[in-house]
Amino acid sequence: MLAVVGTVPDPDFPLTIGKVDMVENRLRIDGRYVQVNRGTPALLGAMVNTLKVLGPKDITGFIAGDIGLGDGSRDLYQYLVENRSQIDFHTIVFHYLQPDVDWHNRILFMLNDLKKKPVLIADAGFMYAAKMSGQAQSYDLFTPDVGELSFLADETAPHPFYTRGFILHDDNKVPDLISRAYLHGNAAKNLLVKGATDYIADKSGVIFSVDNPIVEAMEAMGGTGDTITGIVTALAGTGIPISKAAKIAAKVNRVAGFNAKPTPATQVCEIISHIPRALEKVLKEYNVQ
Repeated sequence: MLAVVGTVPDPDFPLTIGKVDMVENRLRIDGRYVQVNRGTPALLGAMVNTLKVLGPKDITGFIAGDIGLGDGSRDLYQYLVENRSQIDFHTIVFHYLQPDVDWHNRILFMLNDLKKKPVLIADAGFMYAAKMSGQAQSYDLFTPDVGELSFLADETAPHPFYTRGFILHDDNKVPDLISRAYLHGNAAKNLLVKGATDYIADKSGVIFSVDNPIVEAMEAMGGTGDTITGIVTALAGTGIPISKAAKIAAKVNRVAGFNAKPTPATQVCEIISHIPRALEKVLKEYNVQ
């Protein structure tokens, strides 16, 4: 089983827990419907379509509305801590959450106390909180873009706003930032760095890089970073090793984008619809059964 803990940008969306599926290109969770756009809905849509190829697995969503004020995120944090008996998943991804070090630590310590700790994946705010708390190495995978990686690489920055300018400078190459993040213990066991070239790395350095097909229109399209995180979460949830799952996900995301023939007007839901065909192609190319 897989779990997604995340938010949607709707202040009226209540704390909702339930199985996630897709009906006519809309996500359904506990009788509520969500449009598939960027953010957590894009991640969930990518997971659903990935599992169409890999085989059925339940996705449980822990979702709340949050427009950046943190109220929905705190509701989620409190629910998880108070209902730990419900946390029995192979893989959990934390996505688009307001960073809160205290709540982060309470959740992580709760997960560490489980009989079987799940595979832990973090993106965006929760990844920030993991770094700020000094607990980054407790995670199996972070999925930063280059800007987020710069914060992980800055050992002195207590918050992304304070990432030092020389680290953000374009002259800092991604492999150097990866090395710096691991040197100071601010990276998960694995990294999937999203960008013009996608890098998969661990403490030994870059393991794989994926840079084709090149789909320039995807660079400016909101939600494609969310889809790659959804794909890798679904792959990891089937037991595929993290580094291999990340390599496959990076390639699938690009092939799906290429097949969608995107323009500046293309929506991420159109990319998501191409994931099953792209995944079948990449699994065959990589000789994955």
